Amino acid sequence: MTSNSLSGSWSSEPVGRVAAPLREQVTSSLRQAILDFSLQPGQRLVERELIERLGVSRTTIREAIRELAAEGIVTVVPQKGAIVTAPSLADATDLYEVRASLESLVVQRFVERATDEQVARLVATVEEFAGVTTSTTSIRDVLKAKDRFYAVLIEGARSYALQQLLESIQARVQVLRATSMSEPGRPLEVVNELRGIVRAAAARDAELASRLCAAHVRKASITALAHLRAEAGV
Repeated sequence: MTSNSLSGSWSSEPVGRVAAPLREQVTSSLRQAILDFSLQPGQRLVERELIERLGVSRTTIREAIRELAAEGIVTVVPQKGAIVTAPSLADATDLYEVRASLESLVVQRFVERATDEQVARLVATVEEFAGVTTSTTSIRDVLKAKDRFYAVLIEGARSYALQQLLESIQARVQVLRATSMSEPGRPLEVVNELRGIVRAAAARDAELASRLCAAHVRKASITALAHLRAEAGV
C-alpha cells in the first residue's frame, strides 16, 4: 500500500540556490524521485511537506507540480491536490503503442546516423545490462542499466525532437517498465532482444533493427498491461 507521507519514502535535502533556477531544481528533484520510485504511483504530493523538505516557497512547489503535470507524471486531482500519476489501462495501451513506434524510429535514425564508435558503445551497454541483470535483483539498478542503452541510442540518433519525445514517454511508463522487468525470466529475454537489435545496428540494417525494436517494446507491454488488467479486474 502506498504511503501518503513523504517522510517514510523520500530522503531529500533542501535544494540549493545556485546553478539552475530554483524552480528547475525543484522540478528536477521531484522528477528524479518519481523515476527512482522514491515517490510511487498514487502517492500524494502534499504541498506543506514538500515546502518543509525542499526549503522553498509554496509558489515554487506549485510551479514545479504544474510542469510535472504537463509532462504527465503528476496528476492534479480537483479538491485533493497532486498525486504521482498511475497510468490507466487505456492510457498504458496507447503509451506502449506510441513507444513502439517512437523507439523503432529512434533506432532507425541511430543506424543511419551513428558513428562506428557509437555503435560499439551501444553493443557495450547491452553487455553491461546483461551483467547487471545477473548480479542484482534491484529493478531500479536494472532500469538504470537499460537507460544507459537508451542514452547511447538517442545520442547516435542525433535528434533533439526524438530525445524529448522518448524521455517523456519513458517517464510516463516507468512504473510499467518496472512491472515488466520484474517478471521472472523477462530480463534474460530483454538481453537477447537487445542483442538482436544491436547486431542489426552493427550490420547497418535499419529496417531489421527498427522492426526488432518495435517487437521488443510490444513484448514488454504484454506483462505490464496484463498486470494492469488484473488490477482492474478485466
